[in-house]
Amino acid sequence: MRMPYRGRSRKERWTGGDSYANLHKTDRESGDYAVKTDIHQHFWTDPLVEALAERDELPFVRHEQGLTVLFLAGERPYVIEREDEDATRRAQLVRADGLDRALVCLSSPLGIESLPRKGATRLIEAYLDGALALGEPFGVWAPVALDRLDPSDVDRALERGCHGISLPAGALGSVDMLTRLSATLARVQEHGAPLFVHPGPGSRLPTQEATLGDPLWWPALTRYVAEVHAAWFVFVTAARRLFPELRVVFAMLAGLAPLHTERLLARGGPEVDLEDPLTFYDTSCNGPYAISLMDRLVGVDQLVYGSDRPVVDPGKYGVREVPDWERLASNSGRLFANEPTRQPVERRTRVLSAATRPKRVAVLERALR
Repeated sequence: MRMPYRGRSRKERWTGGDSYANLHKTDRESGDYAVKTDIHQHFWTDPLVEALAERDELPFVRHEQGLTVLFLAGERPYVIEREDEDATRRAQLVRADGLDRALVCLSSPLGIESLPRKGATRLIEAYLDGALALGEPFGVWAPVALDRLDPSDVDRALERGCHGISLPAGALGSVDMLTRLSATLARVQEHGAPLFVHPGPGSRLPTQEATLGDPLWWPALTRYVAEVHAAWFVFVTAARRLFPELRVVFAMLAGLAPLHTERLLARGGPEVDLEDPLTFYDTSCNGPYAISLMDRLVGVDQLVYGSDRPVVDPGKYGVREVPDWERLASNSGRLFANEPTRQPVERRTRVLSAATRPKRVAVLERALR
């Protein structure tokens, strides 16, 4: 199978293919218009809901008393507001937010990517059929099945017109998991496509049942944060050296994981490049305080706007009050390879000598080389 961007120069690969060009093109008249993008939304399309309704095992959907109820592992049942899932209405919300585009992503906490390959592929195809049919102003992140990982899934998704690949954070939760993902991540990098790391389980679904005593927000403030933390630490300490040209964006400001880099050093870990120009952080479910902290740590150029709509209403937690909000909404041009002049990147990551670190850390680093 011919890969869409093979055989092109490095500069052409960094500018991406037609999907990227269409997503972040400059204004035809002025030539300097920055496309404002929400890189993180979800959409319950009819094909996906119908496919979930046909299932007898988690995750599945049931229609009860006029409601569409989602059942998934490790969380309480969730009512899908189908009347809000109207493409015209959602497009109007994009414009009302002052944006030009919005990218939709499969909600990885459902655990679809972690299912046995046949079931995962069927649900992923249903999702893509519905999401790619939405049309303007929407673009699509493509999920991949984690069982028997196949890099050609990346080829097919990008050839269908998806703008990048999404990955559950749990799939990147350890160095061993990184080894399993290596061929797939290499293919994403070769295409010059971005990777979106979203909360969600890895190769196994959560086994602990949610109870009625757990508040609805509990998983989002505990398990989701832990998943994204682990993925960020694996990426910055191990994956980045293996994939130096891979653009990656972490949902929810990576759970504020960069704030723990001092603790990483205190426990014998390596220094990491917090100003890595190819690592981005979306603002979903965070407000001005958290965004300002991340601005100080990684720089405003690495922050991109993500709303997590319709899971949350972004207007309720003050993200629009951030002074550089329009800049956040425009930074995605670099995420989608709109500035090839910044590349290739000179890596600046420094690593403490093994002699100054605990023996267990030094042994792990030798294993990664």
